[in-house]
Amino acid sequence: MDQDSCSVTCSVTIEKTNSQGSILRKTNHRIVTLCLIRNNLREIFIEVRAEKGSLLTKLSLRSISVFNKFMSEGKASIKFKEENCTLFLSNAPTSQLINFLKTLYIKVSSRSDQVVKNPLKERLLSNKFGHHDEISPVTSTEINKAKEKAIAVSRATITTPSPSAAKKRKRSDESALKSSTAKRLYENPTVGQITEEQSKVLNAVLSGKNVFFTGSAGTGKSFLLKKIIAALPPDVTMATASTGVAACHIGGITLHQFAGIGLGTANLDRCFQMASRNSAAISWRKTKHLIIDEISMVDGDYFDKIEAVARHIRRNERPFGGIQLILCGDFFQLPPVSKENKAKFCFQSSAWNKCVHFNYELQTVHRQTDPEFIKILNNIRIGRVTDDTAEKLKATAKQKIESNGILATRLCSHVNEAEEINQFQLDELKDESKTYMAQDSDSAMTATLNQQLAVPDKLVLKIGAQVMLLKNINVANGLVNGARGIVIKFVENIPVVQFKSGVQYHAKLEKWNLKTSTGSIVHRIQVPLKLAWAFSIHKSQGLTLDCVEMCLARVFDAGQSYVALSRAQSLQSLRVLDFNKQQVWAHSDVLLFYKKFRRNIQEMEMIPLGKKQKI
Repeated sequence: MDQDSCSVTCSVTIEKTNSQGSILRKTNHRIVTLCLIRNNLREIFIEVRAEKGSLLTKLSLRSISVFNKFMSEGKASIKFKEENCTLFLSNAPTSQLINFLKTLYIKVSSRSDQVVKNPLKERLLSNKFGHHDEISPVTSTEINKAKEKAIAVSRATITTPSPSAAKKRKRSDESALKSSTAKRLYENPTVGQITEEQSKVLNAVLSGKNVFFTGSAGTGKSFLLKKIIAALPPDVTMATASTGVAACHIGGITLHQFAGIGLGTANLDRCFQMASRNSAAISWRKTKHLIIDEISMVDGDYFDKIEAVARHIRRNERPFGGIQLILCGDFFQLPPVSKENKAKFCFQSSAWNKCVHFNYELQTVHRQTDPEFIKILNNIRIGRVTDDTAEKLKATAKQKIESNGILATRLCSHVNEAEEINQFQLDELKDESKTYMAQDSDSAMTATLNQQLAVPDKLVLKIGAQVMLLKNINVANGLVNGARGIVIKFVENIPVVQFKSGVQYHAKLEKWNLKTSTGSIVHRIQVPLKLAWAFSIHKSQGLTLDCVEMCLARVFDAGQSYVALSRAQSLQSLRVLDFNKQQVWAHSDVLLFYKKFRRNIQEMEMIPLGKKQKI
């Protein structure tokens, strides 16, 4: 953790009350910076400064309550009991807010172990009386100590009431220790180190550049995208993707939902009218950062139309109406859906070169670790199949990749084929079936939830059913999204699944949240499983499969074979049936684009990115 973790820039409401709790004064500030500071007595304060640097207030952290349930949405509140004041924080970049609250928690926790023995002597000896310093970054020792305390304590509020005035000082310094909410700081999905190449992309985004970043399958594009989303202020950041499944992975909505022009088949004037409807127009006007994942599946004509719509709605003739663009995807993977194979890629649109200024390519593969398999996949990606590659893939047809009763998931080129295989195999099992219906927060959204979530609204299971886990439950034990298992029994109507690793799991209900185009949240509660005898290649994007089989004879799109093959963790976990070279090809326009793209990257590395901009 660095010095940046001692401050956060966000919107703040400062609420002052009297001793009875009645509000005396309430002020709203759109952009302020909160900074942790300390005096020579090691007393810690939060200093609140306006955008131009003027001091709004300074509050002691002697007796506080922190409410951080919604910190993943950029919101939190800090109540200063002795000061009768509450700070309501909003629109904070998630990662910045979490780091700030962690530092606050750690520093206040460690403060209880460092009581000043003789405050008067400290004051008299110090020639810095009244001077305040920015607090020092936390050390690894402090982090480990605080983490142990946070995870050990799961009850009580952040401030424990003091039974007597004599104990008040000591107990208030321990206020941040006794908290179930403190534990949440260490379970947040925004944690995890980024690599140097990922850091370059993040820094370019934070400096305000329009960025496109790409990379082969498994290079951590979605992971980086989540980091970028967490680093931007949520109220003005719109995370979208070309497909519902991809949108769900990054906690966003589909690009079509956001844009407000349907499929974009109408003429431009009609698109202007459609996007001028209240909810779509509000979204366009408030957005400062637009993220589009799986950009390879966005049609070039559609991209041109939404760029024109952005300028029209925002009354701003800069590209995309002045919105910062963060685009992510791999054009060697699935292309836009088109009739008669006349796909127009985004990079072929009129708007692309006007909008995209900085290009990056992630090159470190994290999904696979075998250099031989990575080399095979890199060749397949560009449509190159040597005799050696063909022989190695053909040889996998004879591999036994099943273990612990778990069969290989069959990847199919068509969605209907996958559904038919799953239903047929389920019907073949003789045991009694159990049906699990999802609990949706809004029944009118069920169809949308079905489209965008991998988890089904209706799940039918039997003993012996092959299933896939749809949520990270316990990463250390291998209970991760995409893990394969088999239903071995039901205990009080709860399915018990044995996974390929041998771990058994009682599949209890889990919750999935989905953001709508208006910014509201709907959710689905369901058993986190899906039938997994077969999957479509399209629905497998983003997954890592530990036991996968495929026949590529019916692939119909450039990149489809590559997407299927790159789902496998290794050659040893893969079985390819009836492989031949004709099943692999890359689009000639994409090959030409990447040739120019890599030349641009070399030129771009000579250009400095400039300073980080304010929110």
